[in-house]
Amino acid sequence: MTEIDCLGRRCPIPVIELAKAARSAPVGEVFRVLADDPAAANDIPAWCRLKGQEFLGQSGHAFEVRKIKD
Repeated sequence: MTEIDCLGRRCPIPVIELAKAARSAPVGEVFRVLADDPAAANDIPAWCRLKGQEFLGQSGHAFEVRKIKD
């Protein structure tokens, strides 16, 4: 699992950092994005739908995403 710490950073930075990390990661990699900007609750799942990746869920300020395609 790859953790991306974006606490204290405003959107769209968490999505940008997730996209950057996902580019070079293998299919199957799970990312935990730590983000406390309220917009992340909408932006991260929306990015997953747009890019065809799997949103695994949210727990507090942690969002988990699985890369399912390149």
